[in-house]
Amino acid sequence: MLRFAHPEFLYLLAVIPVILLTFVYMQLRKKKAIAKMGEPGLMKQLSADSSSAKPWLKGALVSFGIMLLITGLANPQIGTKLEEVKREGVDIIIALDVSNSMKAEDIRPNRLERSKQAISRLIDQLENDRIGIVVFAGQAYVQLPITADFGAAKLFLSTIDTDIIPTQGTDIGAAIELSMKSFVGNENKYKSLILITDGEDNEGQGLEAAKAAREAGVILHAIGMGTENGAPIPVYKNGMQIDFVKDRNGSIVLSRLDQVTLEKIAAEGKGIFVRASNSDDGLNAVLKEISKMDKKAFGTKIYSGYEDRFQYFIGGGLLILLLEFFLSNQKSKWLKRLNLFGEKP
Repeated sequence: MLRFAHPEFLYLLAVIPVILLTFVYMQLRKKKAIAKMGEPGLMKQLSADSSSAKPWLKGALVSFGIMLLITGLANPQIGTKLEEVKREGVDIIIALDVSNSMKAEDIRPNRLERSKQAISRLIDQLENDRIGIVVFAGQAYVQLPITADFGAAKLFLSTIDTDIIPTQGTDIGAAIELSMKSFVGNENKYKSLILITDGEDNEGQGLEAAKAAREAGVILHAIGMGTENGAPIPVYKNGMQIDFVKDRNGSIVLSRLDQVTLEKIAAEGKGIFVRASNSDDGLNAVLKEISKMDKKAFGTKIYSGYEDRFQYFIGGGLLILLLEFFLSNQKSKWLKRLNLFGEKP
């Protein structure tokens, strides 16, 4: 297994194309300057000992040597042994509402972005747990299968937006049902589902799904994103807000938090309901409840015994740069003796 101890140094590889382009430009400029000095045949005779290929070889060596040095700075490491590490934690699936109403700005910067920020902080606080993400609007989809790879979780989280699901609406029942199917294993006492939504359950199946989750032994918590006063839903085009969502009469639609429905869903799921605000996203209270749960032991296979390999790249890069330093631009004497093209002295 290969990894880099300091991957940030790999950004320096962007200078390689710059070096190559600069070298090509200088060679072309040199060629034009020589052409201006005299008749081409005469200039060729005067520079008969100069090699036309060696400057290009020297440029390639410099570029390759610098590339090896930069790779060495990033410190490539090889994992020599695959081990199974025993961990104890809880399986958590977050069902995140991505309907258009989550763009309302009664929670700053808006309901969806605030939810994503809260989930990101949640991931930072997890240690031995596993996490999965389900997104839903009029339909539900698995955004991230349950995993202990928190880096991947943050990457998938960053891509979530309201346009990833074409069917609009808020089907909480479908989100809970898909989340239940996404858990791994049969021991449900180690599993928790966090529902993050504004609570506008258009299909009305949320309570039945929460009851099924409770009967299966999964704890369901609900976080309400929004306010009871509500806020208009912005309409965007090419990244710019152009209007608000309006009803058939042309009046601006206000999206309000349906706190009553979410309280019932959380109670049915034997969990807690928390209403998010601009000062508290509610996840700390949910995490406190999750910390009280029994922990499940599971194994994760990781590579251990990583060994540094930077010395080979640094040594190779320095050797190539040293070779380039001692490589002259003159033709090799033994190549001249071969007289491959049969030139007369």
